[in-house]
Amino acid sequence: MSFFIAFLLVLAFGSLAYLGVESGYKLTFAAIIPYVAVGVFVFGFVYKLIDWARSPVPFRIPTTGGQQKSLDWIQTDYLDNPPNKGWTVGRMILEVLTFRSLFRNTSMKLRWQDGEPRVAYYSAKWLWLFGLAFHYCFLLIFIRHFRLFMEPVPILVKGAEFMDGILQIGAPRLYQTDLIIVGALLFLLLRRVFDNKVRYISLLSDYFPLFLLLSIVSTGLWMRYFGKTDIVGVKQMTMSLVQFDPVVVDSVGAIFYIHLFFVSILLMYFPFSKLMHMGGVFLSPTRNAPNDTRMNHHVNPWNPPKKFHTYEAYEDDFREVMVEAGLPVEKQLEETPETEAEAE
Repeated sequence: MSFFIAFLLVLAFGSLAYLGVESGYKLTFAAIIPYVAVGVFVFGFVYKLIDWARSPVPFRIPTTGGQQKSLDWIQTDYLDNPPNKGWTVGRMILEVLTFRSLFRNTSMKLRWQDGEPRVAYYSAKWLWLFGLAFHYCFLLIFIRHFRLFMEPVPILVKGAEFMDGILQIGAPRLYQTDLIIVGALLFLLLRRVFDNKVRYISLLSDYFPLFLLLSIVSTGLWMRYFGKTDIVGVKQMTMSLVQFDPVVVDSVGAIFYIHLFFVSILLMYFPFSKLMHMGGVFLSPTRNAPNDTRMNHHVNPWNPPKKFHTYEAYEDDFREVMVEAGLPVEKQLEETPETEAEAE
């Protein structure tokens, strides 16, 4: 049910944009909604980060997959179980750039052997591969789009475009990221549809971003390879947005407004969805802290002060009773004339 609701929601948003543009509300979809979307995105993103940063984390709770540092003769896994900030930074870099923990993903299967059930675990790299491909393709496409908002176009953007279309296929050039991101998104979506275990735990908040991203990519591909949108008019409109002097170019078709509306929805939805893992990974206490609980004592800062009753004080209170009972004491009873007389 969540699958169909998400699909219908995205379809309704696309239809709304088309009907709005055809009804003469081009400026609304070309300027007002994008400005609101950027504002919601920035405010929501910053609010989420501040809210997470204010959450107290008095203890070390990193998720680890290796041996913690202890004795010198025991081999330590410094990346999986970092003992200090330096190794923690290294772990975070690999986690963000290569999805290192996801690379160790496993799949459990129940098999029958000799008439008895057997549980077997297998390496499952497909999710890591397609997830990594999607994120890097999205990053390259994001960088390429800066040519629509800058004049002159930075050399970094030109370099990204050159490497992305280095195969020189077709006219206009076919970008490899356009094909790869479609395949990666389809894999992530179909995995939730055909994998029973994943489908059981999938919610509307899992399907909706995938359909929304597919819609953004699909409309973008249509404009570049099939619809032949007026790219000069598109850049004129995007540059006017950056200069806070929005204009509407009549030669730009409705497909561009639909594409822009989908992007605006993504921006507004982003800070309040699971997509916020982009910023949350840096503030996750399971990732960004060293596992040094054997080296440092972490005190909960909001606990009330405690008055401890030490063993020395306990013995001072009950020393005579302990001596009479024959229990060993750290400090013997002081001999006084009275105690000597009692002893005689």
